[in-house]
Amino acid sequence: QEQLVESGGGSVQTGGSLRLSCGASRYTYRTYCMGWFRQAAGKEREGVATIYSGDGSTYYADSVKGRFTISQDNAKNTLYLQMNSLKPEDTAKYYCAAQSSTGSWCRFALNRGRDFGYWGQGTQVTVSS
Repeated sequence: QEQLVESGGGSVQTGGSLRLSCGASRYTYRTYCMGWFRQAAGKEREGVATIYSGDGSTYYADSVKGRFTISQDNAKNTLYLQMNSLKPEDTAKYYCAAQSSTGSWCRFALNRGRDFGYWGQGTQVTVSS
């Protein structure tokens, strides 16, 4: 069973950068979708970015396009989220998630958080103005 463990959260000022990491114990699926989701206090969880293992396609929420980059290192079984030009509205707890999938499923997975079967415990990101 996959286990996901996030790290790299912290506190930064507006305009700063952070890199989140998500280590996976193992992948038993040939193709899968991995993603980053976040939930701010008092708000619903939202999809931030996803990546499809089959071809490396990436998808982003409009609010983070051009600032965040999702990537993965297959040799290390690690997912990353590079976050630049951080804003106070990026403050949230960030979670990584994984699910076996097709490419078409992953393309729309930002809105399918409830369908991901594996989740990490989350890491807090706080951006101060």
